[in-house]
Amino acid sequence: MSAGSVVIGCFRDPAGGALVAGDVIVVVDVVRTTTTAVTAVAQGRRCFTAPSVAAARRRAARLERPLLAGEIDGVMPPGFDLNNSPAAIAARSDVERPLVLVSSSGTPLIHAAALSGAVYLGSLRNARYLGLWLAGRQPRVAIVAAASHGEFREEDRVCCALVAGELLDAGYTPEDDATAALVRRWRAASPDAWLVSNSVRYLRATGQLDDLDFILAHQDDLPDVFQLYHGEVITVPAGVALPA
Repeated sequence: MSAGSVVIGCFRDPAGGALVAGDVIVVVDVVRTTTTAVTAVAQGRRCFTAPSVAAARRRAARLERPLLAGEIDGVMPPGFDLNNSPAAIAARSDVERPLVLVSSSGTPLIHAAALSGAVYLGSLRNARYLGLWLAGRQPRVAIVAAASHGEFREEDRVCCALVAGELLDAGYTPEDDATAALVRRWRAASPDAWLVSNSVRYLRATGQLDDLDFILAHQDDLPDVFQLYHGEVITVPAGVALPA
């Protein structure tokens, strides 16, 4: 008897596209939303996600000395403190200041997913720990990547495959052939296999190599689970160890 099922999808239309549903939804946007969010929370900083710049400003107005971070179409909105950058937030020591994060595709997906059920954030920092922790807790897990310019990008395929792979090892069944094939292709890929991604080309072209270096240097280093709770990303201690 199967322990449950898992499906991987890509959300290409935050304004109106169908969202892959599950008892829980794991949102993945490695470059850079989910990496930025989990990095902020791992610092001990509060982090809130917003589906739009206007919503981010409204959230920030209710907080004390907030940091506004993010980008829309690659451009930091006027009056924001920093870009959607895990390296930039990791370099800051003012962890008492809450972060409000907005992005072109990642935070709209987080918002859409929250309308459907419980939301967890997946990044290359915690993907395998998240898969291990979810195993046996939920009968159906949907892992959904945020499309960038309509693409299901390589870094997100790797992350989705790492989460799903742990579930398959625990006896879960892939719900479709595409999920099974993606796990086979990307789970065992080298840590830099996703460097062919257009996301990487963008970071290089815009001189944002600090974020690329940060993501490459921080894989499997956060043994925690990150859940969205009333718009805030919070930590759930995983209490799991990666297989040798």
